[in-house]
Formats: sequence, structure tokens, C-alpha cells
Amino acid sequence: MDVVVTVPKSEWKNWIAEGDLPGDPWSGIEYHFYLGGVHPRISIGERVYIVAHGKLRGYAPLVRVWRSSYGRFALIRCGGAVAVTIVTPLPGFRGFRYRFWDRAEEVPFPDWRTP
Repeated sequence: MDVVVTVPKSEWKNWIAEGDLPGDPWSGIEYHFYLGGVHPRISIGERVYIVAHGKLRGYAPLVRVWRSSYGRFALIRCGGAVAVTIVTPLPGFRGFRYRFWDRAEEVPFPDWRTP
């Protein structure tokens, strides 16, 4: 199942600065999105969608999940990000949610960096 996570407004510029953005070739670096609590039902190759500033910004394919011994885990991606959005506003939230829209609703989002 595809999952949706939020990048806090205060971390948006830092998150962009990490690299391997939509359209970039893979740098060879893995990127981690850390969460706590319940592990989502997501499989390798499914999508991790990013919400920021009240909008869907895009997704990247999941390459693996890392679990710590402290009850935290990380959703890991390696490039392959795609900038898409949907018409529906998406307020931020903690943790994760499952994708609730049909993928056919997704449209390209060339201005995804603008808050």
C-alpha cells in the first residue's frame, strides 16, 4: 500500500537540500524518512508520497525499510522521485497515512518546490 508522509514547513528547505529530487539522476545515496509507532503495510516498489505546505508534492519508490531497536523505522528511497499533486488540499499530519486518492487524479507538479 502506498503511504503518505508530511515534511514539516520548518524542514522544507532542508528536505529539498538533501538531493535526488524529481528529474535528478540517482546520486548513489539512500535517503531516509524516519517515523515512530506502527509500521505501515508497504512493500518494496510502492510509493512514499510527500505532503508539504498543504499540498501533495510527489513521491518516490520505496527501496527498503530499516527498523531500529528503539521502535523507530525509516522508509528508504534512492532517487526516482516524481513531482505530482492532486486538486485536494492535504493538511500536514504526524506519522503516516495510506493513499486515499486514485492515482488517475495525479497531475504533474512542475512548481512543487514553491511553498
